[in-house]
Parts: sequence; C-alpha cells; structure tokens
Amino acid sequence: MTPQPAASAARAARTPAGTAGTAGAPAAGARRRPVQQRSQERYERLLDACAGLLDEVGTAGMTTKEVALRAEVPIGTLYQFFAGKEGLLAALAERNLARFLDGLAHRVAAAGPGAPSVAAFTDHAVDEFVAMKRAVPGFGHLDFGLVDTVPAEVDDLHLLDTELDNNEAVAARLRAIGGELFAAPGYAVALRVAMECADAVLKLAFRADPAGDPALVAECKRLLHRYLAEPPPTG
Repeated sequence: MTPQPAASAARAARTPAGTAGTAGAPAAGARRRPVQQRSQERYERLLDACAGLLDEVGTAGMTTKEVALRAEVPIGTLYQFFAGKEGLLAALAERNLARFLDGLAHRVAAAGPGAPSVAAFTDHAVDEFVAMKRAVPGFGHLDFGLVDTVPAEVDDLHLLDTELDNNEAVAARLRAIGGELFAAPGYAVALRVAMECADAVLKLAFRADPAGDPALVAECKRLLHRYLAEPPPTG
C-alpha cells in the first residue's frame, strides 16, 4: 500500500465506516448536514453549547432544551439537525474525531518527510489525544464515546457508526491514516485491541490527575510501542 499524504489521509479517514463519503451526507448523529452559512453557524453553535454544558452539568444533566437556549437557537431548529440527545452527542463525538484526525495529521506532517515509525505514529496519536483532553471543551466527558455514566436513552457504543463500536470505528480510521504502517492484515484486529488498551490506560491517567498523569501517559505509549512493534499474525 502506498502511504497517503497525512492531510489527505486524514480527510479520507473522517468518513464513517459503512457510509458514503458524499459532500451532502450528514455527520454521525445528524439528521442533515447544513448547507447555508447561517445554518452551518447554528449547527456549530449547538455543538459548542453541548460541549460547554457537558463540562458544567455532565451528560445526565444536559438537555436539548438547554443546549438550544445556550446556543440561542430555536428548539425546532435543533430538531431539524438532530433527532434528540443521542444524535447531538453523536455529532459532537464525530466532530471531536475529525479534529483529532486533523491534529494527528498535522503532527505527522510536522515531524518531517517520510513515513513515521509505528512508535512515532502512536506517540503522535497519544499526544494529540492528551492535548485535546486538556483543552477541548466537553472532551473530558465525551471524546469519541461517553466517558461518563451512559444515560438510558443513549446507545453509547455506536455514536460514530451504526455497525462498528466507537473504538473499532476509530481504529479503522487510524489504520487508514497510517497507510503502509498498518497494511498487514493482522493490524485490523491489533489496532482495535490497541484502542481498547489505550482507552483504559488514558482514562486511568485522567482519573489520577485532571491534566493526565505523565507516568501513566508514558506507560500508555510504552504499551502501544511493544504491542504494535511487529505485524501481528493473521492465522
């Protein structure tokens, strides 16, 4: 497999598995993608309001009514874009993932020409995730899936994709960005396992320290280096 330029690979990887990557296709969780600038601005304000409320009241306390009020958008407009609370959370998770993929692509590109090693790629991915955890509103409660206790009305396992669970969907997009690094067939499963492990360790890191315990972040990187160092067997 020929490695893709980091930025173009990131754009390709944003398309959710099982969906058509057409320009008019809605984001995950969205009923429709806004086209006009005014609608796009309202859509983004709704996601921004959702993220801010997550930091203030958590997932259980967030309501679509309060999101619309905070965004200064009629509640009817919110429901034109999103079916409800789950759709709103899913669209925010998808936006978070798109920003993560862009940030990862920029880190890879800034490291210089040539494909990175597996260790360097995973370091970039962990560093970007940690940076977003520290700075992006709402990310501590909802990154690519819910970190909080899941409300009964939300199917948290499939916020990004109707068929793949969240970590499996993220792993598929990371594999697309990695290009030839993860071309071996065994990486399809290995990256999913790596995602589960990294997810657990990084959650622990941010439970131990609101800024992310440096020792646990380092251990997460070491775990990924060793596990993904060689193409896994497929038999």
